[in-house]
Amino acid sequence: MKDRFTRLVLILSLVFGFSFNVNSQENELPEWRLKKYLSEEEMYMPVANRSFVETPPPTGEVRFPGEYEPMQAVMIVYPLGIPVELVKEMAEDCKVITVVTSYEQNYAANDFQAAGVNMANVEFLNASTNSYWIRDFGPWYIFNGKEPAIVDNKYNRPRPYDDDIPGEFAEYWGIEMFGMNVVHTGGNMMEDGRGHGVSDDIVITESYSQAGVTEEQVYERMKAYLGIDPYHVTIDPQGDYIAHVDCWGKYLAPDKILLARVPESNPRYPYYEEVAEYFETTNCCWGYPYKVYRVDIPGGNVISPYTNSLILNKKVLVPMGSNNAYNEAALNIYREAMPGYEVIGVVNNSYWDGWLNTDALHCRTRGVMDFNMFYVDHRDVVFGEQQWQDSIAITSKFIAYSGADLKQDSLLIYYRIDEGEYQTAKMTATGNPDEYVGYIKGYNGGSKVDYYVFGADESNRRYQQPVFGELDPHTFTMEEHAQELLTFNLDEIVFDETYMNHNDEFVLEITNNTASDVVIENIALKECTHDVSVEYNFSLPYTLAVGESAEVILYIEWCMKELLFETELVITSSVGEQIIPVKYDGWIGLEEKNVISAEIYPNPMNDILYIESDDVVSVTVFNAVGQQVLFVENRNEIDVAELNSGLYFVRLVDNKGNTLTKKIIKQ
Repeated sequence: MKDRFTRLVLILSLVFGFSFNVNSQENELPEWRLKKYLSEEEMYMPVANRSFVETPPPTGEVRFPGEYEPMQAVMIVYPLGIPVELVKEMAEDCKVITVVTSYEQNYAANDFQAAGVNMANVEFLNASTNSYWIRDFGPWYIFNGKEPAIVDNKYNRPRPYDDDIPGEFAEYWGIEMFGMNVVHTGGNMMEDGRGHGVSDDIVITESYSQAGVTEEQVYERMKAYLGIDPYHVTIDPQGDYIAHVDCWGKYLAPDKILLARVPESNPRYPYYEEVAEYFETTNCCWGYPYKVYRVDIPGGNVISPYTNSLILNKKVLVPMGSNNAYNEAALNIYREAMPGYEVIGVVNNSYWDGWLNTDALHCRTRGVMDFNMFYVDHRDVVFGEQQWQDSIAITSKFIAYSGADLKQDSLLIYYRIDEGEYQTAKMTATGNPDEYVGYIKGYNGGSKVDYYVFGADESNRRYQQPVFGELDPHTFTMEEHAQELLTFNLDEIVFDETYMNHNDEFVLEITNNTASDVVIENIALKECTHDVSVEYNFSLPYTLAVGESAEVILYIEWCMKELLFETELVITSSVGEQIIPVKYDGWIGLEEKNVISAEIYPNPMNDILYIESDDVVSVTVFNAVGQQVLFVENRNEIDVAELNSGLYFVRLVDNKGNTLTKKIIKQ
């Protein structure tokens, strides 16, 4: 280990021309380590932006993805500033791209293999660096329209090799790079993926002092090159030399921010609370105030760099501090805020490269967005109490950056009403680019509705918003509403023998006596084998204005075998489903109109039914639903032993064509 350390020092001395004093005492920091450390003095040295070239901004719609979006890789530097065990953990899920000189690459590969790193997920980019803080000097990845690109800025440290790295990666990926004339570092930038960003105000002071860029120009350029608007520039609550937002805060989702909190006795307490109050009263991209999660840190010299974590796909890698009680509490806050994610504490007690409150895991890594990601962009989130309406439109863009076709049957709204089971509503194209709409229905006044939007493309990528899905969905409530229904002139429709004699039509009059227009969506009979016709002189869907009426006409074709049935006419509208019973009883009143002189007995009958008349030529027996079950001719004793118990209709016909029908019970 000592020989390797000496070799590294010699290499650095040749590269930079620095004079190093390799101290043999392990508890004394060597000068090469001081060079890597972000010393306060270093901030006042001339900045050598030898690689920066200002360019016009991107011409397409710019999006700066959030850290919690799909990542294809993570970038690190060798010699490592992180435990090799962390490299192994990250390589389980995505590529690990290691920036290393060609001379040191074999050493890096040997270290990784010895630690059991999945080498199939390891790639090397050969380049020199001055430090391992790739978060600060590494490339900023954006989408320019649907194409990946890199934004380079003026790096605020006097480290020329670090400053070269964005260009190295632009060449590595073969993508365009834009130069934004703002003095900045990655550790002082967090973005939500929807156009909101946060930085400490050092971005304003350094841009002006080192590049002559005004505050107004900073805001303009952040919007033009990164699509950031609004840009939340805050005070530095930590009050340390670094002034980087990732040392005290972090986006966990577009509407969630994690902020550190010190004890009230700490002199910096008011500053931390000022920043917390700002975000608690500031709207996120979805239109409501941020959900602020607080992670407690003891302050002072106790190591507690919990906000300096890395979100890598479905994992959250959290640097652990020196107090176990604070460590566990911090992990639980992440688990509460990010349900469904695996939260992993990462210990690094190295004397030379251990975690610091101003420099930890996030500072030494940087994710690379999936250039072919599938993205759900539902901007108009429905939240809070909604004014009554019979359906809620949910509009979202679905963007397949891979260029793959969307799976049209997989563009869905998942929703549940009043904690019930989740159901789905399909989304259809609106005609606007990438935009789809679907509708949530079926709730009542006062209902609570949870929902999330899901989609997939033919590359088998999928995404949902919120990323936590049903574990932490969007939520809204519907205002209390007395459900008013349509009114009808008939409570039920009964076809009987009187109807058959006169061939009358039944006219059902539907009237809208509610306080608003009602859309009639469908009018239909439930399944029925009888020939019942329903007619209306309007097209569906039909809007029935307040006070307006519409007519529906029903009639039935006569069929001697169909003497009894019940069904329902169902009217479906924007105020709900309403039902009108529809019946036919052809037996009503028939006994009083017949002229046959005959007697049918016994009633109830058992096995034999007797007909007392010399003129009867045929006997027909119908069951309760009008189906013929027995027919005999010229017989006075009828065997009914095979009939089931129940109600029957017996119809007699004499030699002159007269009829008699009676109800008989079979025991």
